[in-house]
Order: sequence, then structure tokens, then C-alpha cells
Amino acid sequence: MNNLHEKMQEWAQSLGFQQLGVSDIDLSQAESRFVSWLEAGFHGEMGYMSRHGTKRSRPDELEAGTVRVITVRMDYLPENAAESWSIINDDQLGFISRYALGRDYHKLMRKRLATLAKKIEQEVGEMGFRVFCDSAPVMEKALAEKSGLGWVGKHSNILNREHGSYFFLGEIYTDLPLPVTAPTSDHCGSCTACIDICPTQAIVAPYKVDARRCISYLTIELRESIPVEFRSMMGNRIYGCDDCQLICPWNKFAQATVESDYLPRHGLDSPQLLDLFSWTEDMFLSKLEGSPIRRIGHESWLRNIAVALGNAKTSTEVVEALTERLYSASDMVKEHIIWALEQHRQKR
Repeated sequence: MNNLHEKMQEWAQSLGFQQLGVSDIDLSQAESRFVSWLEAGFHGEMGYMSRHGTKRSRPDELEAGTVRVITVRMDYLPENAAESWSIINDDQLGFISRYALGRDYHKLMRKRLATLAKKIEQEVGEMGFRVFCDSAPVMEKALAEKSGLGWVGKHSNILNREHGSYFFLGEIYTDLPLPVTAPTSDHCGSCTACIDICPTQAIVAPYKVDARRCISYLTIELRESIPVEFRSMMGNRIYGCDDCQLICPWNKFAQATVESDYLPRHGLDSPQLLDLFSWTEDMFLSKLEGSPIRRIGHESWLRNIAVALGNAKTSTEVVEALTERLYSASDMVKEHIIWALEQHRQKR
């Protein structure tokens, strides 16, 4: 089995994964923390977080016969993307979380995971397995931490001493009784940089995020109106928010991706807000084909950009673009356009 683990590492790296670990399926501590998080209502409108009961924290209930979870991570930071802070500090541009600049990672990761599982099966004989990548009720971060891929940072993302936090996670549930890999220790120390910088103060305590305040939740998961109290805090962040990762000292070790699929498409690393706001629904669907952004839909896209335009410097072009879109917008988008126009009226 030890020899098999070495082979698994080699196969994983040949498939573009930077690290592989193995966890047992005892997630009782993580389950307790998760239940408390749900009871606090921190999941907001993400009803799917509580929909599956204990299947999320008990792998053998989700996939019968599971005794081990093989975990992997894949770097996604594009080396040639525009520098993040320069975009965030330019209110004429829109900031998109760096993980979403290229193609959707789900299919790529799942395909590679399936290939890895089949390589293992060829070596050991028939085995039961199922692959996951943010595609089912799986406690990805808890499994990654337990298997040694990194530790959960105070911002709730997985941190690795050699790679920071800019990576995707994937899992293979299996009935193969592999030796587990050792977890790493927490190296956040007394640092509170991520807590201090969060624009909406969503990290309400170390290791505890209130999703209802998080810009990633507000711009991606929320399908309703964005609460007024958070709109000015969002700045020009129109899809996700990387502030807690950008400020993290460990990300000085972040490695650039080797995957061409994760490289920026359509200039999304430094897009003009007015250009994006002019997209019709057909343009949105066409330009973002294969992108993770597509899943929020054109309405939420316009909603997010309207807020960003409300936070931009007042100009004739911005006010005219908002006013022109007002008459054809849905009720939800219209509400955010009216808010944006009011911001500009107050600035004058």
C-alpha cells in the first residue's frame, strides 16, 4: 500500500494535480462545527447546505462502502492576469475572482479525477469509487485538511505553506483501505490580516464566516436583491472577492497554474464596467460559454455591475448607461440601477 501511495502521487502530478492526500471518513469534529454554523444562519439562502442531512459529513452515507477519501489540489492562479489590487483600485474596471477568469474547473477536475481513479483500479483490481469536485454534499475543506493538503485558515480557505490558497480541491471516495496521510498544523498564528481587510466584515471570528455578509455570496449565490447596507462596501467586485487571499502572507508562495484552461478569456482580468454592462443576454451567454460565471445568469450579472457603477466616479457615460438600461431591466436590476443613480445624484 505504501508503494501504491507513491505511484498515486506520481499519477496525480502527471494529471496536473500538485498534491494528493488520503483521509479517513471520521468528520465528527467538522460536523459539529458545521451544524453550529447552520444553526447561526450563516449559510443565508444556500438551502442546499442543509438539504442533505448528515450525508455531507459522513461520506459512507453519501456513497455506501466508502472507507477512504483521496484528496487532490490543483493550482489555478493565472500568471499573466492583470494585478488584482490595480483592478480593485480602478473604479472604471470590474474585479472578477481570479478562479473564474478562464474555463469552468468542474469538468476538467472531474475528468482528471476519474482518470486517476481508473489508474488506481488498474493497479489494485476492481474497486468502488466516485469522484467529486464541488459537485455534491462533500466537506471538501475538512477532508483536505485531514489528509494534509493544508490547514483551514482564519478566512476558512485551505492554506498550504508552499502554495498559499489559490487552488481547487477534488475528491475520490473509495472502498479501498489506503493508509491515511498526516494532517499539517495551523500556521496562521496571531495574524488577522484576512479578518481586518474583509470589505464587509464577513469573517465574524477566526475560522468563522457569515456568508450573508460575504461578497462572494452576495455576487454569486444570492439571487435576490443585494442588501443596501453592503452595496457601497462591494466597490467594483462584480463576481466574487479575493481580498482575504490577496492580503494573506502565505500567498507570497502561490504558484502559477500550468493549465491553459484557467488563463483569462475575453479580457475578464481587467474589464471595463461599461462594456460589461452593455452585454445583451445573448452576448453574456456566448462570451461566457464554458465559464463558471455563466451560472449566475444575466440578471445577477447586471445587478452586480449596476452596484459597481454606482460606486464608480460620476461621469456622463456612467449615468447615461445606467439610465438607458433602466427601462428594459427586470424589477430586481431596476432597483439596483435606481440605487446607483441615487449615489451619483448625491455625489454631485
